[in-house]
Amino acid sequence: MKNLKMKTLTYSKNIFLPVTDLCRNHCGYCSFRKEPKDAHLISRSRALLLLEQGAQAGCSEALFTMGESPWSVLGFDSILAVAGVADLLDYLVELCELALELGLLPHTNAGLLVQEDLQRLQPYNASMGLMLETTALLEVHAKSPGKRPDLRLQYMAMAGRLKIPFTTGILVGIGESRRDRVEALTKIANLHRAFGHIQEVIIQPLDPKPGTALEKAPLPGMMDLCWTVEAAREIVPPDVAIQVPPNLVDPRPLVAAGATDLGGISSVTLDGINPDRAWPDEEDLHRSLSDYNLRERLPVYPRFIDLGWHGRKTRSLVNSLAGEDGLRVKKYIF
Repeated sequence: MKNLKMKTLTYSKNIFLPVTDLCRNHCGYCSFRKEPKDAHLISRSRALLLLEQGAQAGCSEALFTMGESPWSVLGFDSILAVAGVADLLDYLVELCELALELGLLPHTNAGLLVQEDLQRLQPYNASMGLMLETTALLEVHAKSPGKRPDLRLQYMAMAGRLKIPFTTGILVGIGESRRDRVEALTKIANLHRAFGHIQEVIIQPLDPKPGTALEKAPLPGMMDLCWTVEAAREIVPPDVAIQVPPNLVDPRPLVAAGATDLGGISSVTLDGINPDRAWPDEEDLHRSLSDYNLRERLPVYPRFIDLGWHGRKTRSLVNSLAGEDGLRVKKYIF
């Protein structure tokens, strides 16, 4: 039995559903985005298969993600037509409903949306998200109109006014300075103080991809990442989790530096943003972090369950999956 005085670390079990990889942005580090001739829209049959596999594997989260504003890219209408889809947001709602029917809680990151579209998705999502990435104006975002920091901060504030449990974070190693990271973390902290909706902040290191502008960029060093986690823990209010991805970096030094969450891991799907970085095995994760009380959570954190901020269509499923402490009721013994 775990010592109750041990530091608690959380993680979720998810599946990654790439709704479409068409995107208006051309970021200098991204390999997810595809040109219109190569882009796809996930089919209903493929989504159903993944959701069924996720349910059988004991996952609780369906992570829906897509390129930003694909409807603004020439050729998207024909992609919709081939798939037999009339409206992308209606289709996203349909997929979220399917996830709920199969016992998985949707978490959607659809890039910048107008308020009406965000409100259409809200009832079907346990939580939602958007990476701030940075508040600096960087060369890697020169061809990415959706990566303007002011627009992303405005969107995050809109989610706060709507009381949506929200995930955000920063990227480390894309040309920003430490001062830039502090500024981004401070902006996130200020948003949380204003609206109380930020549930976790991801500290995500760059993983250079072949064929991108940053393919030869150095990997962020562990000392630099620890410094960033320590800064985040000092700047961000204590009720907000600091998350690090265990498929991109050894989490143990970062946990010692103040990280409290390991994000979503999957035995079913790859990390769609970093497909060459395999998820750690859940059992191995428990063993390597045996000095901590490692607990599975839902995509909505316990505090927001208590507040009732998760989408109204998700509430009965949340109640069936959450224990008295708001974490996943299922117990794991390794």
